[in-house]
Amino acid sequence: MLKDKACIVGIGETGYCRKPGSGRSEEALQLQAAVAALDDAGLKGREIDGILAFPNLGKSEAFAASLGSENLRFAATIHMGGASPVASLRMAAMAVATGAARHVLIPGGWNGYSGARVRETVTTDKNSIPGGAIAWDYYLPQGLTVPPQWYALMCRRHMHEYGTSHEQLGAVAVAMRKHAQLNPGALMHGKPLTIEDYLQSPMLADPYRMNDCCLETDGAAAFIVTTVERARDLGKTPVYIMGAASGQPYPADEFTTRKDFHQTGLSIAAPEAFQMAGVSPADMDFAQIYDCFTFEVIQQLEEAGFCQRGEGGAFVEDGGIELGGRLPVNTSGGLLSEAHSLGLGHVVEAVKQLRGEAGERQVANAELGLVTGWGDFGDGSIAILRR
Repeated sequence: MLKDKACIVGIGETGYCRKPGSGRSEEALQLQAAVAALDDAGLKGREIDGILAFPNLGKSEAFAASLGSENLRFAATIHMGGASPVASLRMAAMAVATGAARHVLIPGGWNGYSGARVRETVTTDKNSIPGGAIAWDYYLPQGLTVPPQWYALMCRRHMHEYGTSHEQLGAVAVAMRKHAQLNPGALMHGKPLTIEDYLQSPMLADPYRMNDCCLETDGAAAFIVTTVERARDLGKTPVYIMGAASGQPYPADEFTTRKDFHQTGLSIAAPEAFQMAGVSPADMDFAQIYDCFTFEVIQQLEEAGFCQRGEGGAFVEDGGIELGGRLPVNTSGGLLSEAHSLGLGHVVEAVKQLRGEAGERQVANAELGLVTGWGDFGDGSIAILRR
């Protein structure tokens, strides 16, 4: 049982930008975030003996050596796209709880704006896109070449079955933008969005408008996991991992033929994580939901158990997921309005909330929260965290 056997003790991130070129490699960005996480934890690079790298990092041993680690005993990579960082939390907890490593670093970052563009990538590497060879063989020839087109199909099916509306999608976009106004580091800080603005924004792939889609950004983040005993010797308030799980739908890389069209990996992972933690969705003070698109917030709220399937649209209406609402979601602005840091930023924000370090966007008396990850065509991960 992993409940409360491991803690997050350090977090770090770079600034985020949308510029033609940041001048830094993806490895350099991740090193900067890792050093910030080490400083936050009060650790030295030589004390890192475990790394769970994002798939784009390359050789973990070279990265560890750059940090000064001379005894890398544990290294792995989880290939679940944007679900990987949160899924890595469970593996990191397992590693430190069993003695496979003492301090595990989880870095991630990319040049998501200035680097290779998706439209260019899909024409050269079938393994670089969600769905891989299936998308290559069956979606691309029909003109479905970019993520908004693929994920629009999932959203449209939900709208057809449950009556989910454009205004409800807009409620997600507006909530994320409101939270970004309280986060000076968010790329959409100083750029408010009203529901009228949302409904007038350009349609990209019906039903997705421009403001339904996450940002493309350069930047990186990192966090460090260790045991409860070691955490007590460090300076920062530890954040306990109460429960964590991951899952994949079937078939994982093709969603139009699933027996249960709306089932995702989170549908499988969430009950396991809540059972491990011994709490329920109703106990959460906030949720950091992987928001690649507005509908995926609605869908994951349903599949995580915050409401019944088909009720997610109503759940987000009338400020339901805004600060002060029934469940504050993505208090930093999320992928939609802060930055796209591959899902690591959601973990960083959750730690800030549980430490009481979120400033103007702080959820009062936050004690319990969760983070989700989403990858490919429905890979899902979840971690339940406590102060």
